[in-house]
Amino acid sequence: MARTFGGDQVAENTRRIVGTYGYMAPEYALYGLFSVKSDVFSFGILLLEIVWQLWIEGRPLELVDSSLDYRLIQPEVKRSIHIGLLCVQQNPEDRPNMSTVVLMLNGESSLPQPKQPGLLIDVVPSETCSSSSKNESCSVTDFTITTLEAR
Repeated sequence: MARTFGGDQVAENTRRIVGTYGYMAPEYALYGLFSVKSDVFSFGILLLEIVWQLWIEGRPLELVDSSLDYRLIQPEVKRSIHIGLLCVQQNPEDRPNMSTVVLMLNGESSLPQPKQPGLLIDVVPSETCSSSSKNESCSVTDFTITTLEAR
């Protein structure tokens, strides 16, 4: 993808889309618009995958730099991670509104258990995928891309 840019360009519109769905920025996957911010989206998805994996394994505090004495801030760290995961839920109905987020951050509201965040790629049973293989990588977020071309 780096070859699509000239030395002084910060964005490019391309007709050929390459990359791994789920890690590609939506503007690139849907419209072929690639920019220096596209990598930021991919990095954010990677971080979200790490946070979610540590969360479901019950090890969210491993995100904190081990050189810090995080025992003092442990409850705040866990609460912030928990709230962050609630904010990126697949279903909008599962996400808190901003006033609830403020209450949650202040410890004035209970925190429901988060479900797997949207936009993550996961290995799922084959019944969920269209292929006959036992396990394969499938996108949790389904979307269709249609390209119209002139004859």
